[in-house]
Amino acid sequence: MNQYKVLKEIFGYASFREGQEALVESTLQGRDVLGIMPTGAGKSLCYQIPALLFEGISIIISPLISLMKDQVTALNQLGVHAAYINSSLTEVQYRKAMENARKGQYKIIYVAPERLMTESFLSLVSSVDISMVAVDEAHCISQWGQDFRPSYLKIVDFINMLPKRPVIAAYTATATKVVKEDIVCILGLEDPLAAVTGYDRKNLYFSVKKPKNKMAELLSYLIKNDDKSGVIYCNTRKNVEEVYETLIKEGYPAAKYHAGLSDTARKQNQDDFIYDIKPIMVATNAFGMGIDKSNVRFVIHFNMPKDIESYYQEAGRAGRDGEPGECILLYSGQDVKINEFLVSQQTGNAELDYEERELVRERDNERLRKMTFYCFTNECLRDYILRYFGEYGGNYCGNCENCLTEFEDIDVTDEAIHIINLVRTSGERYGINAIIDAAHGSENAKVRQFRLNENPFYGTLKKVTLVRIRQIMNDLLVKGYLFLTTNEYPVLKMTDQGRNIIREENQEAVILKLPKEIERTPAKQKGEKKQKIADARYPQLFERLRVRRYEMAQQTHVPPYIIFSDKTLKEMSTYLPSTKTDMLKINGVGNNKYEKYGEEFMKLIREYTEENGIKTALE
Repeated sequence: MNQYKVLKEIFGYASFREGQEALVESTLQGRDVLGIMPTGAGKSLCYQIPALLFEGISIIISPLISLMKDQVTALNQLGVHAAYINSSLTEVQYRKAMENARKGQYKIIYVAPERLMTESFLSLVSSVDISMVAVDEAHCISQWGQDFRPSYLKIVDFINMLPKRPVIAAYTATATKVVKEDIVCILGLEDPLAAVTGYDRKNLYFSVKKPKNKMAELLSYLIKNDDKSGVIYCNTRKNVEEVYETLIKEGYPAAKYHAGLSDTARKQNQDDFIYDIKPIMVATNAFGMGIDKSNVRFVIHFNMPKDIESYYQEAGRAGRDGEPGECILLYSGQDVKINEFLVSQQTGNAELDYEERELVRERDNERLRKMTFYCFTNECLRDYILRYFGEYGGNYCGNCENCLTEFEDIDVTDEAIHIINLVRTSGERYGINAIIDAAHGSENAKVRQFRLNENPFYGTLKKVTLVRIRQIMNDLLVKGYLFLTTNEYPVLKMTDQGRNIIREENQEAVILKLPKEIERTPAKQKGEKKQKIADARYPQLFERLRVRRYEMAQQTHVPPYIIFSDKTLKEMSTYLPSTKTDMLKINGVGNNKYEKYGEEFMKLIREYTEENGIKTALE
């Protein structure tokens, strides 16, 4: 059997997605690989397929207990023997898994990095043939990444202790240039094939809102989308509890997840979400990494995350099945203050010296600044994210709030010159609020204390509203005319761009894009519910198949998406397969799933076609 047969007969897919084929081929040839692929692009297949074709056992290292459980459950459903070893196992379960591994019952073993150097696990790997070590969430090995985990540094020691060096495969969804270099260097990848398939998730719609009342905005959204599954992220436990209590009071089937809950409660709540018993999850960022739930239709950030990496990873949990998903961020100024506090409290790597820790802190603050700018840009939101990761394309995606909003251009060159001159003449020593207040002519205590009321540019924008001055200030920061330092007390500084603005000979116009009074809401967002079901040729059949899938999931104690994804059911509801050959042509239907579920779903399809007088291909 080769990789193409495994792809079709076991996993049920007719062809590889972008980047998968080259990574699988290189791994099978014994070459190290580094795959950087966005959430939902199929990273797991890139190491699972070689694992099934290699002679020996493959070790998959992951920090995510939920991912291990989901992927092992999915593999077992496909008839593949796999196991996981982590802290969720009892002593009896752990011993049984190790015993079965020694007997060669598993081709794939998932393991947490903390377990690698234990005496029992080292004893196991010394007595069996290890063909491949795959490192998932590989960005965790870099201290410059947004999610550095010291336990990942043990991976290198573990590989060095193996009787022979296996193929090493590293995968992550988000990595800047520095993090990529760290992964290759620290893991010791030898001449790796590095495949970056692109960060773009075209099926995701991005939006930033600045509501006066976040809760009201959230409830307004849920009223229109009450049939969908989604995640609502909050940055503190307190916010999780408040949002959760409000949703329960309003009658929404919600669960909650944060570090303050017991292990039992977190596990139960996570299962309720995955099994669609409670399709809305309110959580801190402790939740979600590795969750394979494919039918998450929206991810709402009730608070702004601390960096673009975290935001894109969390937002990317929407639409993993390739179907449309919405990623909405609800911003307020308080979010920045909370994140500044959280960044200041991070301990980081204890092995770093003072200067290195300061450098890490500075980079964390820079990431927070870029995240804040995302919330204020009036350019394409998707393009902003892609440029952050080093990808450059068009500045119009057609599937984000900014691209679908009608803007008007306002020349604010004069106002910008006054603001930048105020920063210059005050010695570049003051923060955003002090400069805004001084420009507007405020007589508050801070302005008097700093003697900004004596500055020649004090009050020069007295006739401009505070809201407009703040919009201009944000625009100057986003476009690089000014920048904010990362000191304990951040202050505004001019850039070369800013200096050019105040020199008449090099002056360029500063154009502020602002939404017109009436924004255009894209029709597909308003009517998404109807459109989504209409994607299937026979939407009523799709609903029947979905109901039956849920019933079978309850009976077999697996998440509904493990049986078949929404995308697979939509293909069935369009092409109406009535034979085994036809059913196996449907994406997501392999031999094992056909044997388990094929006849049951074809029976429903036959019943529907007979009731409605629809002729199938055989008639």
